[in-house]
Order: sequence, then structure tokens, then C-alpha cells
Amino acid sequence: MRIGLLTEGGYPYVSGEARLWCDRLVRGLEQHEFDIYALSRSQEQEDAGWIELPPQVSRVRTAPLWTGAEDGTHGPAIGRRARRRFAALYGELVTAIVRSGGAETGGGIDSATEADRFATALYGLAELARAEGVLGLALRSEAAVRILERACRAPGALRAARAARVPDLLAFTGHLERALRPLSLDWYDDASGSAGLTGGGGLGAVDLCHAASGGSAALPGLLAKRFFGVPLLVTEYGVQLRARYIAAGDAELSAPVRALLAAFHGRLAAEVYREAALITPGNAHARRWQERCGADRAKLRTVHPGMEASRFAEVGEREEPGEPDTLVWVGRVEPSKDLINLLHAFAEIRKEEPKARLRIVGAVPAACGTGTNPGGVGPAPGQGTGPRAGALAGQGGATAAATGPTGRGSAAGGVPDGSVDAGVNAVAGVGQPGASEAEAETYLGHCKALAAQLFPDEADGLHSVGENPVSFEELGGPEAPDLADAYGSGSVVVLSSVVEGFPISLAEAMFCGRATVSTDVGAVVEVIGGTGLVVPPRNPRALAEACVALLRDPERRERLGAAARARALELFTVEQNIAAFRSIYLEIVSHCPVRREALDDSGEPLPFAHPPEAHVPGRWTAPAVDGAGGAWRAGHPDAVVSGVPRWADTGAATELSAGADSRLALGTRTGGGSGGGEREQREQLAGATPGCGEGEA
Repeated sequence: MRIGLLTEGGYPYVSGEARLWCDRLVRGLEQHEFDIYALSRSQEQEDAGWIELPPQVSRVRTAPLWTGAEDGTHGPAIGRRARRRFAALYGELVTAIVRSGGAETGGGIDSATEADRFATALYGLAELARAEGVLGLALRSEAAVRILERACRAPGALRAARAARVPDLLAFTGHLERALRPLSLDWYDDASGSAGLTGGGGLGAVDLCHAASGGSAALPGLLAKRFFGVPLLVTEYGVQLRARYIAAGDAELSAPVRALLAAFHGRLAAEVYREAALITPGNAHARRWQERCGADRAKLRTVHPGMEASRFAEVGEREEPGEPDTLVWVGRVEPSKDLINLLHAFAEIRKEEPKARLRIVGAVPAACGTGTNPGGVGPAPGQGTGPRAGALAGQGGATAAATGPTGRGSAAGGVPDGSVDAGVNAVAGVGQPGASEAEAETYLGHCKALAAQLFPDEADGLHSVGENPVSFEELGGPEAPDLADAYGSGSVVVLSSVVEGFPISLAEAMFCGRATVSTDVGAVVEVIGGTGLVVPPRNPRALAEACVALLRDPERRERLGAAARARALELFTVEQNIAAFRSIYLEIVSHCPVRREALDDSGEPLPFAHPPEAHVPGRWTAPAVDGAGGAWRAGHPDAVVSGVPRWADTGAATELSAGADSRLALGTRTGGGSGGGEREQREQLAGATPGCGEGEA
């Protein structure tokens, strides 16, 4: 089948998020044809070029989200009648945005009504853009600012929006224009094709749209579904809305602008979740966020990130357990990792185990997979930054193109001089927005100073050289040339974070067969199951007691490490990730095929134009969740599951339990004063509420 892969700030560029995961997905599903639709975030990202693309990628179309109003890419002014239509639609859109506060706005506002108002206005603007061209000038016009001001001053508006001044209105108008640029792209061609490109058509010609994240990346998929009925699959390894909230808090934006941006992204996320055929979060932590943002539980399928297990095989299968008295921490050194807490915990550990040592191995995000910046990271080592060269199969000698003077995305066919670094383990969006390089350096210096204060250099005797029991190392150095060596150097791996999404470093330690002690944040409990110890965050005493318990019990370490490796090989490999999406693709296309008449060059019907799955009736693998019937009918009340007559539909409500979400995780937890005792606790991760999993006393 033909897949439209939608990305923002990542694949196919050599820098940014989701590049490695998308590349593995495309290469693993070689039986399908992929069209890439990429939104770029910076000039530097475009200048760095693309990774080497596999032959199943037939075309790439790109568009920027970073250009300013002065570059002339926003198209000509629209006519008088179109301006009146735009004013009405834009007024409805911003009214729905500023009324996103629920009870805070004063009550009496129906949230469902405002959500429908937002969707109607959004699709109306998209239809206006198809008819009139680029809406950039209209979205940045003085009339748009005045419409926004009236909405902010109207009854029922957000309290923060009422305080918006002219600079705030101008700032939000600029942000909104950039976020809505996908409305004006020329990606929404039908199956007849355009520009003479091989394969023909744009998103209207694909069988399935797969958005690699929510937000702006999924917006073209919404329009493809609206205009052509193309089903939309949304994958979020880190919830885009949460990343937007954090990024807005870190940016130098006023309170009214932050409130308006949060309201817009919340409305957009809710619409994406409502229209998606299926949503695939990477873990239960992301899943809970999606449910709170309005996602129907019947549409959620957890698909864990895939990681290369072979790079850790040697260490994981090694009989030597590593240094028995050594604790290892691996990751990007930044405040969210709470190394201060770890150092204080290690001071308690040294009182019980004087021979204990702590290795802190710092790694950049591209190496450790953590601390992913939503704005993208620099090019991975060894990847080309030269000009794009060559051409994609089926596009002749088409040169790489960014965006032309009309501001619309254009087909491109170049690849960079380098290729994907197979050793890089960056899974976009599964970490958290990272600290800046300056902040990370400052934090590292503070940690080193604290370690020197807590642990003065010690010597075993009068004639031996003193050394600190805490070492700060860099990945790639002589002591830790790669990740496997870093994890293999100790007997226990520690995670001390206060904020975490999907803990990549923890999964890597599991592949290496190491016992772990972790803080109960993010998806930690879901990842480790019953194969490690979990303590409350910001509790150095509990962390110390858990570490001491494992240091003193080598048999327990070995047992937990073996169980951890078995669990990682079952759940977190690249193979299981690709197999899951292969099944999901076939399932979606079999349930909601795109009904279009495909014609050849002579105008005759084209045989075998539809994938066979489009003609195979079937039912969703998940049971029913409400009175509407099956999980598929939760989003499509008029559909009937094949083989089940309407009179036989009892409407019995059943808890959704699909794939990995049906598993009951065994969480081993330990809290302050527990003495490191091991306790197994069953927890239904899919049904947990945000903030679950706090350590027990």
C-alpha cells in the first residue's frame, strides 16, 4: 500500500526528532511505498540535508515552519469576498481558542460545542486556502489581530487572554500563522497527480496517513481525511501537547501568549485524537496524557519504542556481572536527572558499603536516547552536512527543493552525503525537553563540586594515591567507549530522574542484563515490570537503601538482571515495533479503505489499484468498549462489524485490553525505611491515572 508519512522537525533531515525511528520503520516495511511529507523547523536543519533514503521512499515534499513574514512566502492578498469569508472563519477559530478554559471562563460554555466550532472553522480555512491560495498574509493581517482582540475581550474568554495587550496579540498571531501553514500547502492533490511526478497525486492518493507526532505534523493528515477520506494513524512517543506546554514555559513569552498557545494546541490535539483512526502511544504515561486530552480509549494501542538489541548482546550474555561494588548512571547530565539526589544517596551508601563506587557517564541525547529536545538536536556524528545530491527513484533528476516563492511545499529528491549512523539510539520524543548546553555545563560543574565536597580523595594506605569514589566520565572515553561498556562496568544501574518519559537508559540497562534501581517517574514502572527496584523521587534515603540491598545480594542482582534482559527482548526490540505497525497498517486499511477510482494515462480503470486488505472484512482485535459496539464503531457509529447483525449487538461495556496494554505489570517497589525489601505489586498500567506509581513507605 502507499503510506503518507507526516513528520515535523525530523525525518528525513539528519538532525531533529524521530529520524531514526522513522528510518527503521520505513526500511522495515519494505513491502509498502512511502511518501514523506516533512515540516522543517530551521534553516540549519534544511542546510544539513537528509539522511540516505531507502528505495521504497518514492517522493519527499517539504515545507518550512520557521520562515518569517518578510521573506515573501505567504502568497498574494486574497480578494474582497474571500476576506469576508476569512474574517468569519477566523473569528470562529479564535473564539473557540479563547473559550478553552471551561469553568475558569465563568461557566456556561459547552466544551463540545466549542470543539465543534474550532473544527468547523479549521476545515473552513483549509477549504478557503484550497480555493484562494496561501493564507499567510491574511493570518498576519491587522484585521486578524483585531478579530483576536475582540475575542479576547468578549465574555467567556480566558482570564489570561483578557489581559492581552497589543504586543501579546501580535506575538500570538505570528505563532498561530506558523502553526496553520499546513492549511495552505499544495500537498492535498487527488489521485490525478500534479507536476508530472511519478506516482501522481499528493495526500489524496495515499492509502493511509501516518503522523509521527501530534500537533502540526498531524494537521495535513486531518485535511487528507477531510478532503479524501484517507485514514489517519497518529504515533506519539512523547505527547506533543505536553512538550508544547514545557517549551512555552521555558520561552520568554508573556502569560497571555502562553495561555492562548496552550489553548490552541489543546484544541488541535483534541481534534487530532477525535479524527484519528488509531493512536499509538509509546507507553502508558503518554497514553494517560492522551486520554486526559480527549482521546477515545478504544482508539489507543500502546506500541513501545524499538531498540537495537544486538549492540548490547555481548554484555547481556556475558557471565561476568561487572564490578560487584560499582553503581552506574548513564544519561545526559541536566537538572531533570537529579544527580544531586543521587550524590546524597551515595553518601549514605558509603556509610554501609565503604568499597562502593559510583560511575556517572555523561552522554549526548543522540547517544543515550534521553533528553530529546522538541526543537531538534544537532546532526549526529558521522552524518553528512553537505549539499543534497542524487535523486529519488521515480523522480528522474529532480533536485532537492525547499520551499518556493509561493510558500507551498515542493517535491524534493535529494539525499545527503552521509547515511544513518546505525549506532545512534535516538528515539524521538520519548525523553523530555532537555536543558540547554550552557545549563547542562553549569549543572555538571555543580555536581562535580558537590562530589568533591562529599567525598574527599581517599587512599587505602600511607603509600597509595588517593582517589574519589565518584567518577565523572564521557561516553566515548577510554573507560566507556560505548554504551554497552558503560552499562557492563557495574553491577547495578541507577536512574534518579524527577522527570522522565520513556526511560531509554533503563531499557538499555535491561538489554545488558543489569539489575536496576529507579525513581518512580514517567513510564519507569511500565518498563521494568518486576525486574528492578523502584523508589520515590527526591528521596535519597530510599534510593540508598535500595542500592545497598542489591549490592549485598549478588544472587538477587543476577536474578533481576536475567529477568530484565528477557523482558527487554520481548517488548522493546526493533522487530516487535515494526511487526506491530505492520499489523496496524493492515488493520486500518481493511476497516476504512479509501474508495477512489484509479485511472491510467488513457483514462481506463487501473487494475489492482487498491491493496487487498481494502477488500477483506474483519473486526478490530480489541473488544467493545461502549454501547456503540466494537472499538472501531466508537469513532464511527454508522459502521457495522462484519458478521455481527445489529440485533445481536448487546452493547455490553468491556474494558479495552489490546496488545501490550493488556499485560499486568509486576512493579517491585521500595520506599524509605523498607530496608530494600522486595515487594511485588500488580498494576494495570493502561487504566492508571496521571501521577500514579508513587513509592510506598
